[in-house]
Amino acid sequence: MSSTDGHIDGSGGVDSVALRVLLDGPRREVREHTRAILSRPEFAKPAEPMPTEEYRARVSEWTRMLASTGGPALLFPEEFGGLGRVGDAIAGFETLALSDLSLLVKCGVQFGLFGGAVHHLGSRKHHERYLADIATFELPGSFAMSETGHGSNVQQVQTRATYDPATEEFVIETPTDADRKDFIGNAARDARMAAVFCQLVVGGTERGVHCVLVPLRDGDGQVPAGVRIEDCGHKLGLNGVDNGRIWFDGIRVPRENLLDRYAQVSAEGVYTSPISNENRRFFTMLGTLIQGRISVGGAAISATKAALATAIRHGLRRRQFGPPTPPRRCRCLITASTSGACSRRSRARTRSTSRSRAWWRSSTGSSAPTTARPSKARRSRRRGASSKREQPGSKRSPPGTRRRRSRPAASPAAAPAT
Repeated sequence: MSSTDGHIDGSGGVDSVALRVLLDGPRREVREHTRAILSRPEFAKPAEPMPTEEYRARVSEWTRMLASTGGPALLFPEEFGGLGRVGDAIAGFETLALSDLSLLVKCGVQFGLFGGAVHHLGSRKHHERYLADIATFELPGSFAMSETGHGSNVQQVQTRATYDPATEEFVIETPTDADRKDFIGNAARDARMAAVFCQLVVGGTERGVHCVLVPLRDGDGQVPAGVRIEDCGHKLGLNGVDNGRIWFDGIRVPRENLLDRYAQVSAEGVYTSPISNENRRFFTMLGTLIQGRISVGGAAISATKAALATAIRHGLRRRQFGPPTPPRRCRCLITASTSGACSRRSRARTRSTSRSRAWWRSSTGSSAPTTARPSKARRSRRRGASSKREQPGSKRSPPGTRRRRSRPAASPAAAPAT
């Protein structure tokens, strides 16, 4: 059977190249290109785990190198420097999971979440200004949605963006510590901007959750006034990702930083939206981010494949125990055919020892020694029996035979009465 028909070579083994072509599916070229990049020496991982800061720097450099290949540009429209091939971008992201998972998460936050928020929730002015720099990693960013006290309940996040018509700015505030943005990827080290999900307040009226772009660092890496960032530190895994916590203490951002595809605020402070219902508007906004969920699901499948291959490879090499050892012979030299008699004799010795120990405890009130000593009368009987066997002229049974006890002669039957 040929390799192209059934993926079996002439020797009866599996053709791995043909099998890979089959499993890669219709986006085989993208997957092969991604694997070729990850196989370069500069992407090799050291044998021993790196310190956290070194690992973060290495993953950041890997992300920049991947961005230089043009792969992340697959996500974004051609008119803004992208290639507009979302399916290929997701296939490439899935393949990243076969390499370093910190690199996978870093790319997912930068290009999928941060870039995806600007792309899907922003308007043309945001696309022209930010998308090209996001795709090349010139503008590292974060996706600041989750809060300590609210988790995945996005509709109830408490970070607030209050519009000030006097300065045409939004004032971003974190009311309490429970409302801080928590475990935000890229926040502790690299991100210069964050897509912040917050409650929009215009003219004293809350308008629900919207997304606003807020600066986290300047070009020199300095955190601006009105922003506090705390490093989440070492984690159980994914230490190449710099997760952090963010507080906003009244930092002001321009009105244009509101990602306004589904809602706009005029300079005078008038709020308008093509979707009048607040709940419908909220779920429409979240629905545009569905490509991130699809990407995570695909990457999880790839990571599972890698884990399965590792487990099978380990199972082929692992030895649980050695060959069986020959059975041990009993001390009393009883053959295997009479092992039952051996076990009965052993149980008899155990019962005798237990009775001796019980007698010792009842007589002395203390624990018996490990081996109970026979009584004086028993020792005398043993010596007498031994001397009788050694008397000259005594009859001894041949080895391997048993002496039969003589039975008392039967008494004569009584004569019948006459």
